[in-house]
Amino acid sequence: MLIKAIVLVLFTISSVFLLEKSQKKWIQVLLNWIPAILFAYVIPAIFTHSLNLDMSKVELHGWSKDYIIPFAILMVMSALSFKQLRIIGLRPIILFAIGSLAIAVLAPVILLIFNLFTPQFNTLLIENENWKGLVPIVGSWIGGSTSQLVLKELVGCPEGLFLTILVLDNILVNIWTILMFQLIKKSDKLNSFFGITDKVPDFVKDENDFNTFSIKSMVKAIVFSVSIIALLSFLIDSFLWKIIIFSVLGLAIGNFIPKWNHTLVLKLGGLSIICIMAILGLKLNFNNLSMPINLVLFVIIWLISHFIIMMFAAKKMKLHMAWVPIASMANLGGISTAPAVTAAYNKEWMPHAILLAILSMVSGTFWGMVTIYLFGLF
Repeated sequence: MLIKAIVLVLFTISSVFLLEKSQKKWIQVLLNWIPAILFAYVIPAIFTHSLNLDMSKVELHGWSKDYIIPFAILMVMSALSFKQLRIIGLRPIILFAIGSLAIAVLAPVILLIFNLFTPQFNTLLIENENWKGLVPIVGSWIGGSTSQLVLKELVGCPEGLFLTILVLDNILVNIWTILMFQLIKKSDKLNSFFGITDKVPDFVKDENDFNTFSIKSMVKAIVFSVSIIALLSFLIDSFLWKIIIFSVLGLAIGNFIPKWNHTLVLKLGGLSIICIMAILGLKLNFNNLSMPINLVLFVIIWLISHFIIMMFAAKKMKLHMAWVPIASMANLGGISTAPAVTAAYNKEWMPHAILLAILSMVSGTFWGMVTIYLFGLF
């Protein structure tokens, strides 16, 4: 069964890459609404469901948790360069952090408010343990797929609930991206409406460290990372401590090792995420999929509240309103959609969006742990 599982995972990874590289118009339209990474989760499940195979206990799941997830964490964390953060300035980073804080804290706060009027949300989220699905949402919105997968494991989110959250998250983020595209185009009018006169120079230095590549740097990154993971995985048993230590190590490696290839490790992190999703898909059971309307309503209110808080913060700081959709998409959309939305206003701001998105990827797991702690108070 292990060989079959490995073949299915490799087939899934290849299929996802083919989808991403395809130039066919209908596939591009499809991927605008359903990201390729969701196919990485669903394709293995289709095969196991159709062929009535039980791959929920194959050894691959242990390998993923012990080695592949730590590798993904190390890669993503080492993609952040503190030097590059200086070009953004402090206020946009503060706005971004406020948006992240709002996402992490709002879910339990909204539940507390709802409990004043009706107990049904407490029953849905706490008694039925659906709050365990909200924690991966925090990881997805702030940190992206890496944090989402790590937090899924930390909180013990059931596979059926996780699929529900993946589908719901995908739909909402795609709708949100469209809304942010429209909003950033109107940011100058919003500045006039709120009396904001903040000016940001059009020109930003285009040269950055994200476009370097060499065989030597690739070999150095892979050998160094694999050696660290092999050593620490042997010394540390706790999954939580592995994540914390690899996160700190990643930051140190990305900033203190000369000529560290940030582009490469980001791509390796993305490949690892697809692999992790494909392995998770091996134990997905479609029979457990459901979409409670109250859960959908709760998540929508959560998302809108996050945006209102960011708008209020930007107004108070007299910050250019274009930063609201940029920071929001850096949180929710990540490394691909944040620059795309930014380009709709000013392409010279795209490096800023990329850096905020990487900062989001780095901090997502931490904010998810904050949410876990707050829900634990219930």
